[in-house]
Amino acid sequence: MKNLTKLTIDNAIFYSYFGVEKQEKQLGGKYEVDLELWYNSLSAITNDNVANAVNYQNVLFLVSDFMQNENYNLIETLAYNILKSIMQEYQLLEKVTIRIRKCNAPVRNIINYVEVEQTIER
Repeated sequence: MKNLTKLTIDNAIFYSYFGVEKQEKQLGGKYEVDLELWYNSLSAITNDNVANAVNYQNVLFLVSDFMQNENYNLIETLAYNILKSIMQEYQLLEKVTIRIRKCNAPVRNIINYVEVEQTIER
């Protein structure tokens, strides 16, 4: 039997330095990250053991490492590299969706954010 579970991490907030403009890389800005992690959770449920599950705290450590230590022009590149890393780290995962919101995009309009969404599957 297969039990497909969606584990959601909603609105993890980071202050990071991504962007094309020089001032974005110097001043930084607020970013919000959502993740949807799909995996067969039957072993985790049966054993009631985090060792058989996707440890969301460790996923957040991985995302945080990218948000704090990497430097990209595009949030599309950032999202893709986070997805690849998560899939490599967690063989249990069948599908991962990430949404990254750039809250202080340097545009001439009044907006809440710019968001990229990407999904990767095995």
